[in-house]
Amino acid sequence: MAFGSHTRLDVRRPQYHSSFCSPSTAVAVFVALALVAVWMVSSTLVAPADFSPFHPTTRPSQSPPSTAPMDRHPPPVNQQQPAQEEDANEPPPVTQPGVDQHTELPDNGSQSQPTDNPPAAAETGTQAELLTETTTESDRGSWSTQAAGSNKDTHKQQQQQQQTAAPSNWKLCNTEAGPDYIPCLDNLQAIRKLRTTKHYEHRERHCPQDPPTCLVPLPEGYTSPIWWPKSRDQIWYNNVPHTKLVEYKGHQNWVKVSGEYLTFPGGGTQFKHGALHYIDFIQEAKKDIAWGKQTRVVLDVGCGVASFGGYLFDRDVLTMSFAPKDEHEAQVQFALERGIPAISAVMGTKRLPFPSRVFDVVHCARCRVPWHIEGGKLLLELDRLLHPGGYFVWSATPVYQKLTEDVEIWEAMSTLTRSMCWEMVNKVKDRVNRVGIAIFRKPTDNSCYEGRSAANPPICGEYDDPDAAWNISLQSCVHRLPTDPAIRGSQWPEEWPLRLEKPPYWLKNSEAGVYGKPAAEDFQADYEHWKQVISNSYMNGLGIDWSAVRNVMDMKAVYGGFAAALRGLKVWVMNVIPIDSPDTLPIIYERGLFGVYHDWCESFSTYPRTYDLLHANHLFSKIKKRYYLDLSKNVNTKPKIYVKAFTLLPDCCCQ
Repeated sequence: MAFGSHTRLDVRRPQYHSSFCSPSTAVAVFVALALVAVWMVSSTLVAPADFSPFHPTTRPSQSPPSTAPMDRHPPPVNQQQPAQEEDANEPPPVTQPGVDQHTELPDNGSQSQPTDNPPAAAETGTQAELLTETTTESDRGSWSTQAAGSNKDTHKQQQQQQQTAAPSNWKLCNTEAGPDYIPCLDNLQAIRKLRTTKHYEHRERHCPQDPPTCLVPLPEGYTSPIWWPKSRDQIWYNNVPHTKLVEYKGHQNWVKVSGEYLTFPGGGTQFKHGALHYIDFIQEAKKDIAWGKQTRVVLDVGCGVASFGGYLFDRDVLTMSFAPKDEHEAQVQFALERGIPAISAVMGTKRLPFPSRVFDVVHCARCRVPWHIEGGKLLLELDRLLHPGGYFVWSATPVYQKLTEDVEIWEAMSTLTRSMCWEMVNKVKDRVNRVGIAIFRKPTDNSCYEGRSAANPPICGEYDDPDAAWNISLQSCVHRLPTDPAIRGSQWPEEWPLRLEKPPYWLKNSEAGVYGKPAAEDFQADYEHWKQVISNSYMNGLGIDWSAVRNVMDMKAVYGGFAAALRGLKVWVMNVIPIDSPDTLPIIYERGLFGVYHDWCESFSTYPRTYDLLHANHLFSKIKKRYYLDLSKNVNTKPKIYVKAFTLLPDCCCQ
């Protein structure tokens, strides 16, 4: 396959995670959170071999309504839930030849039936459309998973006994992190046992052996978040009641306190006079960057409050911002509350949870990462992530100041980037902000690597898969670039927005896609399917006020068709590829979207109350042998829409 022969599972991690699985816990959580509607809708989806996207059925012709203005406050709460479909609506699965088949028996203990049966007349366009939603990779065909491929690099994972029934009455979590508790980032017991924190080990993921069975409390005075785009400029103080960043960075126009609000003037350490001027300055320094055309997907390292990524939306650019939890108090939480994409992560000892060769530009503005030390191990991780021909934009004091330390760092960086075959295409100073940037370009072929007098850093061995990203240690080596013009990374993606809808050039019809059809046809059918589902059902049949939705997660994204179909709305979508699913995340990036790999039996690396809407298409049935109670903390407490049909709060995602 052209997509990698693996999943993201690295079984070197501690041997306790699968013990989280408990069906009885699922019942308690469903009752506690009134998620019967969610589960029933997601469990009645049908096999793609029978229905859309490959054999579309007749759909209602009504067009989606226009959305309300984006900056008004939420309407009064409506807690009425939509009607449910019965399990009997699901047709029998279709068996495909040459593929391992298994039958999943219904777990009557994990579902609750609705108390009110809807009248027959209610089964109109919305329910009919929901019944055509597809399962994903019910059989994988020729697709391999990284779980199988990673066994050569890890120990075998031991089976764990399932836990006993979890309590049905949930208590609030009692942790030092309080309402900001992230289980895998706030595991103080594990952090205190670390032998060293030299490489930011204390900011990396350390998931607890005993899963928390508690609910994360709300901050005192919490209220429904302000809607986009007004939220980019101000948020409620009580929702993120942290002021240390105001004290540290107020003079740099990061964030200020204004009555009951926190306001964001749009500045940053390197762009005190506004992010848009800085963004345009970068493009002037290198025209080929071409925001919103050649450059669509950006990685922002050490993002602060993510104003850089927030204002890149004005240039039709999607930015994955990340920073460590609490390095600057609540910086990522500020970003998410503003409606700007971000995750809590650190450049420490592990690879970032992204595939190789997917970002058009990587940006670092005073991100405080020591790129030049230890053989350039951290900069080599950026090299792994950049498209061949992609750019690294570095704005830091070594670029434009002449202090002894800055000069030494610049010289070390110059030596390192030359040895990595990066070309410095420009070094220029901004007269307005009085800062400088250096722009480096990754090579497009291997000729420079082969012509180096000293192979330092060395070329990575054949055993080192650049796409292996889940719990994989960093290496001080550089990966060869693809030479076959039909291989991913050998060509720059199509210009945006064409890349959103056009199958990637390396998606071969000679190979089967996730759903079993020729890969490029599979891709296109998936996209057409989700456009119809959203237009005919999600937009007007579920009672969701889309003007109140900004931060969206697709928990099992496959090709990213759901996110692509939402392009016309003012939302962004975090596409998640489970580590034991076919590795389609490179396809998602190729089409100008973004996402991460994740193990849904562990806590996601985000703050509580992050997402307005969670979407899952047959997620639970695929991971029901693994269990973890976590994701209720990830959903904003907006009491109207967040228990609606396809808005999933998967506190239980495993059996």
